[in-house]
Amino acid sequence: MKAIICTKYGAPDVLKLQEIAKPVPGDKEVLVKIAATTVNSGDCRIRGLRAPLLLQFVMRLIVGLRRPKQPILGVELAGEIEAIGKDVKGFRAGDRVFAFTGMNSGGTYTEYVSLPEGGFTLLLPDGVSYEEGAALSFGGTSALHFFRKAGIRKGQKVLIYGASGAVGTAAVQLAKYYGTEVTGVCGPKNVDLIRSLGADRVMDYTKEDFTKSEERYDIIFDAVGKITKSRCRKALAPNGTFVTVEGLEVAKVRRDDLKLLITLMEEGRFKPVIDRRYRLEQIPEAHRYVDEGHKIGSVIITVG
Repeated sequence: MKAIICTKYGAPDVLKLQEIAKPVPGDKEVLVKIAATTVNSGDCRIRGLRAPLLLQFVMRLIVGLRRPKQPILGVELAGEIEAIGKDVKGFRAGDRVFAFTGMNSGGTYTEYVSLPEGGFTLLLPDGVSYEEGAALSFGGTSALHFFRKAGIRKGQKVLIYGASGAVGTAAVQLAKYYGTEVTGVCGPKNVDLIRSLGADRVMDYTKEDFTKSEERYDIIFDAVGKITKSRCRKALAPNGTFVTVEGLEVAKVRRDDLKLLITLMEEGRFKPVIDRRYRLEQIPEAHRYVDEGHKIGSVIITVG
């Protein structure tokens, strides 16, 4: 089968299309034929070994010294179960599923993957496309993790900086789910999009600086890793909290988070935003686009 292999750390050209053996599911695993996956900022961070200089060694210890221990990157997918292990009870061949493998596991830049039945693999409801299923997990679970860390609750004022990315677009919708007053900060071309996702106020960062306004926020969530707590200090309410995706912290994923996201999608209260689509062999090109830092929502890879 075809797979994209990260041969070493570096620019997108280190990603190479190769033929590898098709996996065989274990007794408690399911074999999924992948229909769609994504390229996200976390994938690009691992590929490029992007971390502050002093943390790069720590990052190498975690993900691999000379190249990623898991050379097939990618963390979210949707597809169809082709086969199941003999002890699998909750799935059957032909089931449509979506799954999240996690930043430390990866493995979705390929045509097939074996996944544990008890992991983060769930049935994909009728009416939800493979592309939507593939784009559901990374942004949504990241936003839920950082909102829990910040202690989000109804009635708070929440500002989301970088509201137009995969994490940001999910965060806007989830902050509304929690019953907060949401301000999204984004570029001028995305103002209408962020407003359509439910933001109460949208700020164009080229025209307004939220740190110089009189508004104070209970939570400031940096969804792109481009601002600092010190810069935001004056915009925080007393006892306000600043959280950011920047750094080596990996969002903790819960199976219940994925259930919540799919439930909200079925209810029409959450929808992944999709930017561009590429084929499997175009993943290096997709990485170059994501590296530019201006993607809107998720970048989809169609497989097969």
